[in-house]
Amino acid sequence: MPLSEASISATDPVAPDDQRPAVPLGKRVRRLVMQLGPSRLAATILFLVVAILIARFSWQMPLIDAAERALYDARATLMAPHVEQDKRIVLITYNDETLFNTGIRSPLDRTLLANALGNIDQMGAKAIGIDIAFDSPRPDDEVLKTQLRAMTTPTWLAYAEQASNPNTIFYEQQKFLEAFIADVATDETKPTSVLFQTDDDSVIRKWPGRPKNLPPLMSNAMAPVDPAFGNFQGNIRFLVPARAAKGQEEPVFSNIPIDSFAIPMDDETRAAFAEGVKDRYVLIGGDIIDNDQFNTPLSRFLDPITGQHETMIGLEVHAHMLAQQLDNAWSRPLAGPVLWILAILIVLAGGLTSLIDLRARWVALAFLGQMAFFIAFPFWLQGRGVDTTTLPTFGWAIGWLFGYAAVGTAARTVGSRQRAFAQSALGKYLPADVAAQIMRDPDQLSLHGERRNIFCVFTDLEGFTKLSHAVTPETVARLLNEYLDRLSEIVLDHGGTIDKFVGDAVVAFWGAPLSRPDDGPKAAAAALAMYEAGEKFRVDMAEGVPPLGMTRVGLHVGDAIVGNFGGEGRIQYTALGDAMNTASRLEAANKALKTGVLISAEAAARADRDDLAPMGRVTLRGRAQPVDVFSPRPDLDPEQRARIAAMVAAHIADDKNVYVTCATAIQAEFGQDPAIMFLIERLNNTKNGESYVLS
Repeated sequence: MPLSEASISATDPVAPDDQRPAVPLGKRVRRLVMQLGPSRLAATILFLVVAILIARFSWQMPLIDAAERALYDARATLMAPHVEQDKRIVLITYNDETLFNTGIRSPLDRTLLANALGNIDQMGAKAIGIDIAFDSPRPDDEVLKTQLRAMTTPTWLAYAEQASNPNTIFYEQQKFLEAFIADVATDETKPTSVLFQTDDDSVIRKWPGRPKNLPPLMSNAMAPVDPAFGNFQGNIRFLVPARAAKGQEEPVFSNIPIDSFAIPMDDETRAAFAEGVKDRYVLIGGDIIDNDQFNTPLSRFLDPITGQHETMIGLEVHAHMLAQQLDNAWSRPLAGPVLWILAILIVLAGGLTSLIDLRARWVALAFLGQMAFFIAFPFWLQGRGVDTTTLPTFGWAIGWLFGYAAVGTAARTVGSRQRAFAQSALGKYLPADVAAQIMRDPDQLSLHGERRNIFCVFTDLEGFTKLSHAVTPETVARLLNEYLDRLSEIVLDHGGTIDKFVGDAVVAFWGAPLSRPDDGPKAAAAALAMYEAGEKFRVDMAEGVPPLGMTRVGLHVGDAIVGNFGGEGRIQYTALGDAMNTASRLEAANKALKTGVLISAEAAARADRDDLAPMGRVTLRGRAQPVDVFSPRPDLDPEQRARIAAMVAAHIADDKNVYVTCATAIQAEFGQDPAIMFLIERLNNTKNGESYVLS
């Protein structure tokens, strides 16, 4: 089946993208699953599931929860509202100086408290919360009880029970406290819960639960609360002083020693002190070193003023909770389904990131963008009033890494198998060592055209078209595959590159994508071996199959444009140019010259073979420039080839006597060799080295 000129000078036509059938998604997925393998697929899915669970439940996981708390503390501190001093709440405290002056440390001086309450009750406070548990007797209990019964300002007394505070109160204390409160209870004096809830690291971050057996929480009791948030258990909004960054200390809540209110006061003195109490919520408790001190998110970082990790007294924690309630600043957590969606998306983002196949700067940009999201998004949510105590930010990072590793590992597995498949596929067109080298350095398989000096080989099987009409399609396919396998193996074994198959024809070249010093000898050896393989193939044909003709081969060397052509959608590595056309016409010239293999003089000069016999000078079909051609004749001895060469040389030199002598002798010796006999005929019909024009 002869090659058309179009098939020589151009690649096969490529269908536009919109005309090529798309590979169904299901088929692509099945292909990837098969490449990945069941065990690797199961491991990948397991890793992704674990990644999603970590990205969703990291607050409940050992070790990881510590990182989540640390990150939350950073958010709560850096995004804490900076406020001026809150004029709605005032702290009145027993401090260490008070204890020193009274000489009474525990239980606290109750006469001092009774005197202070007597004065504060007349100053117009909105409510009074006393964070002091009267769980042990003192000689002056009656003084305090009398004052508590007489209070006209709503007054709330701290209540605690052993069940919820086993480390701070024992049974007898609880019974004494219950009796004390029952003895002083009035319409204005009532108990309140001062229960706090700390995490496993002993840090207060959230509002506590409200057990039904306890009275209302102090913050809820002292001020009206929205019923919708009556059992709020989200994060406590801790406030920081607005001027703290400037080094000027003005605490969020004013803290006045109780001694100032316990002195005897006339109306004028009382009026002066009332400015700090009137219409305010008054919280009374202890501000004593090493007593009733709590860690909060603000404790994790150095205080900008003291330079220490500051704890917070329980009374101030109540004040922050009360301020949050007064401001109606209830944070709302992200819903469970939202957290699930975010966990899945983040793990998928990690997996997809591992598949990015772009330039390094774009990969780095994608990576940094996602890292910025992990860092900035939780802070943004915190600033927007979202409760991030359930936000698994560290879990997101771990889940992202697991997703990246799981999908990346699977992709590398698929990639290695695809690489092996690609190398195997390349090995069908390129020598094994060349295919391996190109897999290591793909740039050598030029993605653009480049001019290379290559040895081009064209073959054609005579009579195959006629055969294809005489046997079944299955037989045609079997015979063609067997034939092409034999010739392809020869090309690859000799270091050549298979360009294409066109029907029964094989197009191959040497010198690209990699060139070697022995490309010429190997190309010439392959040309002869392909001819011989074709002869053996037709001898081995099964009975009943119509006979085939010889395999004709043409070899030429010259410049060609080699590279990938066909566009982005479908490319073919091929060679274009006159060298390819010349090799094709040499193959076709075999039929007229009655030869099996024709090699141009240019290729013969670099073939390093001593078995080449000159076949004269011919002008190939469609060409103006004559070509000296040679044919490998290993069946002839050197003297025979020398006599043929002498005859051709005498014809070129127009030495008629020598020519006639040589031609007569050769004609007698090779009377049964059609190629030699036709060579003599052509030489007889030309003179002075003229070329024989092939029509």
